[in-house]
Amino acid sequence: MMIYDSLTRQKRPFEPLVPGHISIYVCGVTPYAESHLGHARPAVLWDVIKRYFIRRGYIVHHVQNFTDIDDKIVARAQDLGISVTDVAERYMKEYTDAMNRLRVLPPDYAPRVTENVTPINQFIEELINKGKAYATSAGDVYFRVGQSPGYGRLSGRQVEDQRVGVRIESSEDKEHPADFALWKSSGADEPGFPSPWGRGRPGWHIECSVMASRYLGPQFDFHGGGIDLIFPHHENELAQSEAYWGVSPARCWVHNGLITQGSIKMSKSLGNGISLRELLDRVSPMALRTYLLSVHYRSPLDFSQDALEDWSRGIVRVWDMYERVKDAGSPSERLDQPWAKRLESFEERLLAALDDDFNTARALAEIYEMVRDVHQGEASGHAETAHGWARINILKADQVLGILPWPATPRSLEHDKLLAALLSWRQEARLEKDFKIADRIRVVLSQAGWTIEDTPRGPRVVAKEDV
Repeated sequence: MMIYDSLTRQKRPFEPLVPGHISIYVCGVTPYAESHLGHARPAVLWDVIKRYFIRRGYIVHHVQNFTDIDDKIVARAQDLGISVTDVAERYMKEYTDAMNRLRVLPPDYAPRVTENVTPINQFIEELINKGKAYATSAGDVYFRVGQSPGYGRLSGRQVEDQRVGVRIESSEDKEHPADFALWKSSGADEPGFPSPWGRGRPGWHIECSVMASRYLGPQFDFHGGGIDLIFPHHENELAQSEAYWGVSPARCWVHNGLITQGSIKMSKSLGNGISLRELLDRVSPMALRTYLLSVHYRSPLDFSQDALEDWSRGIVRVWDMYERVKDAGSPSERLDQPWAKRLESFEERLLAALDDDFNTARALAEIYEMVRDVHQGEASGHAETAHGWARINILKADQVLGILPWPATPRSLEHDKLLAALLSWRQEARLEKDFKIADRIRVVLSQAGWTIEDTPRGPRVVAKEDV
C-alpha cells in the first residue's frame, strides 16, 4: 500500500497506527451557501478510500466536521436577516441530501463547532499556559507562530507568507503579523459564546485540532481535505496540535486537487461554483460520482458539461452490462483462456490500482477492460461463464467504488399511470430547460414516496422503502 503524504512530499508505504484499524479526519464544509461541485470531490474520494479499507478488512473510524459558526456564516445570516443557526442548518441539510444522492457513506461522527466550544476553550487555555498563545485586551486569543519551529513545512511557505489566504482576521494587538486567531471576540450584534477571555467564538483552525483529537486521539492515520486547505488551515492546525500534544496529529496528510473551470478554481468565494443540487437534478448522480473519480485525486479536474456528458454515455455501458447479467449464476466452469483468466483476477487488479495511492482512474479503466473481456467470452461461446463473472465483478467494483445507480423496482411505471404521467411531464420540462417545474415535480414525487435518479437513458425510479 503506497500513499502520497503531503507533509513528506513523497509516496511511501503505509502502515496504520493501530493494526487492523484506520482513523480518518476530513475537513467538512462551512455551510454558509449552497454546496457546489467542488464540495463533492473530497466527499466522494474519501468515501472510496473508506470503502477500500473496509474491503481490505480494516475497521474504519471516520470523522468529518461541520464548521457551523464562522465569519462567513455570520455575514450570510445578516444578509438574509435570519439566525446563524438557521443558515447553518439549511445548508448542512442540503449538503447531506446531496451526499446521500451520491451514495456517500455517512461519517461515523459529524461534530459541529458549536457543540465543542467548551473543549475548544480548554485547548486554548492549555496553549496559553504553555506560552504558545496569548490573549489581548480586546478579548482575542492568538497563536504564537514564532513558538512553532517547524512552521511552514507542510505548505513550504515562510512565516511572512502566513497572512496570505487567511479568513477575516486582523488586529493591532498581535505580537506578530503572522500570529493567527484561536478565539475571536464577538460584537454586540454578533453571535458568541462565553469564555475566559470574554464573549466570542472559535477561530477557524482551532476547531479541527480539537475535534480530531477528541474523536480520534492525539494521533490518527489520515487527515484529508482539498489542496486549498494546506495553507493556512492545515499548516496552522498542525502547528497548534503539535504545540498541545507534542506530536504531529496525522501520520499521513492526503489532499485532493481542485475542480476548475477553464483552469480557474471553482469556489463559493469566487462565485463560479456550479450548484451541486442543480447538477444532480440534471445528470445521473452516479454518472457524476464516477466522473469525479475518472482522474487521479491529486490532479486537478477541469470540469465541462461536454466532458461530463461524454463520461455519462460511457458509464452507461457498465450499467447496461449489469442489467443483462444481474440474474446470472456463478460460473461453473474454469477456462484456460486469456479473457477468462482476466475475469477471474479482476478484483486483484482493481484493489492493486487502489493500493497505489488510491488510483481510481486506473480502477475504473479495469472495469471497462472487464466489460470487454465479457464480450470476448460471449463471442467465444461461453456467455454463461462470462456473465457470471461480470455479475460478480461489477458488484465487487460497486462495493468499493460505488458505480451502480439505484435499480428500478418491481413497482414499475406501467403499474402506476399517474406516476408515469408525472415523469413524462417532468421529462418534457427538463428538455425545455424549465427546471423550476421539473424540481417541483421531483418534490411532489418525493413526498409520495418515490426517488428519481436521472440517467443518460432517462429517469430511474425507486420506491423509498426499497432503497
